[in-house]
Amino acid sequence: MPAPAPKGGRRRRLKPIKLWREVPLLLAIALVLALGIKTFVVQAFFIPSQSMQNTIMPGDRVLVNKFSPWFGAQPQRGQVVVFNDPGGWLPDTVTPDTSNVAVRYVKDVFTFVGLLPSDDEHDLIKRAIGVPGDEVKCCDKQGRITVDGVALNESSYIFPGAAPSTITFDVHVKAGFIWVMGDNRGDSADSRFHMTDKYGGMVPISDVVGHAFVLIWPPSRAGGLGVPATFQQEGLTALSSLPTGALPATALLGAFPLRLVGGRVAGQVRRRRRRTCGRQDRKASRGTG
Repeated sequence: MPAPAPKGGRRRRLKPIKLWREVPLLLAIALVLALGIKTFVVQAFFIPSQSMQNTIMPGDRVLVNKFSPWFGAQPQRGQVVVFNDPGGWLPDTVTPDTSNVAVRYVKDVFTFVGLLPSDDEHDLIKRAIGVPGDEVKCCDKQGRITVDGVALNESSYIFPGAAPSTITFDVHVKAGFIWVMGDNRGDSADSRFHMTDKYGGMVPISDVVGHAFVLIWPPSRAGGLGVPATFQQEGLTALSSLPTGALPATALLGAFPLRLVGGRVAGQVRRRRRRTCGRQDRKASRGTG
């Protein structure tokens, strides 16, 4: 005797999406996510100069946290920051491109989605020494730079053998600006060399792209780019910023779309399996009835 028809009427058989349709859809989703991450979360940058040696070497790649500024976080003393040229800091040069069309095309695509850094962006990378309200001065009797009267011990990050500065200065950092210097003090055209510019050598916070938090290339030197201990001294009050652990939180938020898409896909897979098992059970019941 045939098994009774299942309640709820006849169910339509779910048709799987053909591969040639599914692949472009997945690529489109990946592209949108990559663009979103590059624009709002993190971006790779290529280091072309010696100004941050030996912390960061020419040819290194770093990842820059672009998420924090969207929530009003201010640059902190000691952070390695990436910022747009405030005007006149970079020469107008054109980077030669490869003559191989295929290589150039692949490189342009990878740069567009943020998997490779751009060669022609007008960005600089320096260390933030002074933040709004600070008095940054060179130098005390021991030849050290001071911030609000607190001497900085910079031996852990400036280029070996380099003096903290051979240029004397005494600046008060204005609201909305930061004072930056390269770790290779003898080969860095930083704030000290632009004190006659319209901003007095200071960089508008609005021009800050984000802070470099990790060196990813070469692998032999990969590691975090934290804030040196000298900037944690008593007397150097920290600005309001994102709470400790903000970077993992940004990663979680950046992964949320992936989690959402993955959850939907997993749900569809589970529903397909249940329907398939149900059809197999009904066929087995009809065969033994």
